[in-house]
Amino acid sequence: MADLYAKAWLDEHLTTLPAWQQGAFRQFGNMIADPENSYPCIPGRQGFLTNNLRFGFAADPRSEQAISEVVQLLQAYRQCSRETGKFASLVIFFNTPEDMLKSSSVEDYEQLFWSVLSRASAKDQTPWPEHISTDPSHHSWEFCFDGEPYFSFCGTPAHIVRKSRMFPHFLIAFQPRWVFEEINDSTPYGRHMKKRIRQKLVEYDGIPAHPSLKWYGEEDNQEWKQYFLRDDESIPSRCPYTYMKNKLKTIGVRFHK
Repeated sequence: MADLYAKAWLDEHLTTLPAWQQGAFRQFGNMIADPENSYPCIPGRQGFLTNNLRFGFAADPRSEQAISEVVQLLQAYRQCSRETGKFASLVIFFNTPEDMLKSSSVEDYEQLFWSVLSRASAKDQTPWPEHISTDPSHHSWEFCFDGEPYFSFCGTPAHIVRKSRMFPHFLIAFQPRWVFEEINDSTPYGRHMKKRIRQKLVEYDGIPAHPSLKWYGEEDNQEWKQYFLRDDESIPSRCPYTYMKNKLKTIGVRFHK
């Protein structure tokens, strides 16, 4: 059974967990709450410092055990996320074996990321929300699980140029869509926040922001393109999520949508 943890609990009991989990959490804290306040995701930093974030640990992301743990964590998180604060997010650290660390490229991790989302989705028993398109090419599409839409973010050990997407372990974060009710293009607060984040992002990465970074719901936005950013500005020619779901269906996997 995969457990969901609050930062406050981890701060007090971290040494009771396996060594790789201790390291992953400490590395995350050092990154997101660095003394120079350089990490570009302002809501993420605030969420970490105010105990809004929830954390989970999963096995080798290639394994079926990891998928089961992702499913368990998302189901548990769905039940408590609205009680955790306005900067809510679920962060899942995966046990990333040495062979992956040595040989996996950014593109390998990209395929793995979409594989995790697709395989987890295949185990989701809850219908897709009616107001969210199931077509990733539509501007309303968002990854959904247990009836909750999420913005998803992936960090990998292979990212070098885009430092904001680099993490020593394979990492996936899920941010509930309701978090963005005040952080969007229709509010002065949202527009100001976007400007500050973009400035910090350019300073942190040392390169221009990826052209796929746009507001959710804009007619020309495809949300899936923001989930996984490569080190350069290239993007897949088609949505890997749809491709992998179709591939799973060909081998008899049923999706409960």
